[in-house]
Amino acid sequence: MIDTLALALGHVLLGIALLRLALRGDVDDDPRIIALQAEAKARRKSTNRAVRRNADVAAASEHGDD
Repeated sequence: MIDTLALALGHVLLGIALLRLALRGDVDDDPRIIALQAEAKARRKSTNRAVRRNADVAAASEHGDD
């Protein structure tokens, strides 16, 4: 009886710990990725469409694409 109780108690506690970890909101947040996404968004915002197009044309001409 004691062995069954100890086994059940251990599994219940592990289940509670797993549930608490799964429900945390910051488990999948990586500060480095968030910073890189913010930097890319700022770069996209600051660079207008004509500048990006000119850069694409210059890159294509370097590779020989027309």
